[in-house]
Amino acid sequence: MLALKSVAMDRLTPADASGGYRLGRDASIPNTLRVPARARLLARLEDAAALPRLLAGMAGEPLFVLGGGSNVLFTHDFDGVVLQMRNRGIEERGDGRVRVAAGERWDDFVRWSLNAGYAGLENLILIPGTVGAAPIQNIGAYGVELAEFVVGVTAWDRTRARFVDLAPVDCAFGYRDSLFKHESERYLVTAVEFELPRTRDLMLDYHGVREELAAMSIDAPTHVDVGRAVERLRLRKLPDPAIIGNAGSFFKNPVVDHGTADMLRARFPYLPVYPLADGRAKLSAAWLIESCGLKGYRAGDAGMSDQHALVLVNHGRASGAELLAVVRTVQVAVEKRFGLILQSEPEVL
Repeated sequence: MLALKSVAMDRLTPADASGGYRLGRDASIPNTLRVPARARLLARLEDAAALPRLLAGMAGEPLFVLGGGSNVLFTHDFDGVVLQMRNRGIEERGDGRVRVAAGERWDDFVRWSLNAGYAGLENLILIPGTVGAAPIQNIGAYGVELAEFVVGVTAWDRTRARFVDLAPVDCAFGYRDSLFKHESERYLVTAVEFELPRTRDLMLDYHGVREELAAMSIDAPTHVDVGRAVERLRLRKLPDPAIIGNAGSFFKNPVVDHGTADMLRARFPYLPVYPLADGRAKLSAAWLIESCGLKGYRAGDAGMSDQHALVLVNHGRASGAELLAVVRTVQVAVEKRFGLILQSEPEVL
């Protein structure tokens, strides 16, 4: 069985004695790239109900919403308010519906879901970040995307000054994209509701999953077995943020039309091309970067991982500007060789 750690999940809780949030002035901003950056004010929201009161006291201040700090590159201090979602809790609502507070760690929730007998999220195990950040990016891995399971998102609408419940069609989910990404200053995600099945066809066709299950001597895998396999793959292929600063995969896989994919495949026969349902094709950004000789590239303490070509890493004391310079180096090289512009997954400030 998958060694799923026990995760304490309570129902959404009311404000505590602190008033539902905690404030710190001139505070260090937590981020997995270990970039030294400070916020004039760091607010940690512990109860979503306190959000209107918190925002009312910050009217006119520049605001940046932070999840777990695993999907952002800071290139300088933030002269404003960094709001970190720390509200916690899970609520099972019946018929597979599960409402989760934005501040829960995504990986904890995935493990909880598998322990509780739900299926579907096993391919998304070990992704860093929070539940609230997951729909913003429409996270995905190993052939599965978050949007397949989201049935509602609760957010504070700063334009209408009230909480709103958005249906999936309103969220404008796309490949690593959503309404919340394009209107980040309007919508602040406070909870996400999922519909999780008890049984579901296993997603095994993504490169490496079947091979890993075979290496584990598993012939008839369960959802938990797939979770174990994906966990093993990620631990082996991706550097651990606890050991070296990184934000996971930094670049999106380019999506191109069928003609462009055929043209590139004719020039580069070994380029991995994954056909999409809409007739377009997704290309491997890792292969493009490695083909430019930039896997393991390093400029001082900033560089690309020698474990996985997609991962930007901080070997020690790299600044955000130094890390961004490495990003630009990769983008220029890939554009020059393949005519493609790589886009970043994390937000760059």
